[in-house]
Parts: sequence; structure tokens; C-alpha cells
Amino acid sequence: MSIAQVQVVVDQEEIKRQISEKLDETYREVMFTWDVDEMVKRTCMSKSFLEEEFLSDPRMRLLQRQKPRGKRFWFYEPSLEVMKEIMSEW
Repeated sequence: MSIAQVQVVVDQEEIKRQISEKLDETYREVMFTWDVDEMVKRTCMSKSFLEEEFLSDPRMRLLQRQKPRGKRFWFYEPSLEVMKEIMSEW
């Protein structure tokens, strides 16, 4: 009787990429809007950095929603695309 030998090779970087891609896809399905605090968590950037580099940009200001003296928020998908545009200009 012969015994079969199986060897599995795992590309950890590919697995990380696929997990990240799936998480991003899930966020897009679930996230309708986000605020500065959520941006800090999701982008791993500080609040002051976001304010200086992204939220002061006219493109992001156009997307900002706020009632008088209310909390600022942005629609997730369009603001994410604008942030990518801004980053590509660096």
C-alpha cells in the first residue's frame, strides 16, 4: 500500500491581499457615510493629517455634508475616490 504525500505552498502576501480586498468590498457594501473619526480608523492617518491633506481640499469640501453646528460627514464611496485622487498627486 502506498502512502500519498501532499505538500501545500501558501503565498501569504496573496492571502493578505485577498483578505484586504474582501474587507474593502464589505466596507463598500456596508458603509454609506463616514465621519472624521471613522476616517482616522480606516485610513490609519491622524485627524490633523486628514484635516490638512484631505478635508481642506475643495473636492472634499464639495462632498462634505453638515447641518448648522452639526457633525460633518461624507458619502463613503465618492470621498474615498477623491482621497485616492489627492494621494496620486503627491
